[in-house]
Amino acid sequence: MAQEVRAEMVANVWKVLVNEGQEVSDGDTLVILESMKMEIPVIAETSGVVRELKVAEGDVVQDGDLIAIID
Repeated sequence: MAQEVRAEMVANVWKVLVNEGQEVSDGDTLVILESMKMEIPVIAETSGVVRELKVAEGDVVQDGDLIAIID
C-alpha cells in the first residue's frame, strides 16, 4: 500500500534528497524544509520506492500538502 508523505507546516522546500524511482528505507530523510530559519527533515515512515515526488527545491508547501508517495 502506498504511503503519502505530507507537509506538517507551512515551509519552504530547502533541499530534496531523493529522486523518483529511488528506494528508501524507514527513517531516511526525503526532503528538508525550512521555516523560520529552522531546518525540518521530512522522514520516510516506511521502506519502499519513491513513486512520485510532488515538490522541488524552492517550492512553498502548506500544512497537509503532498510531498511524496512511497510504494
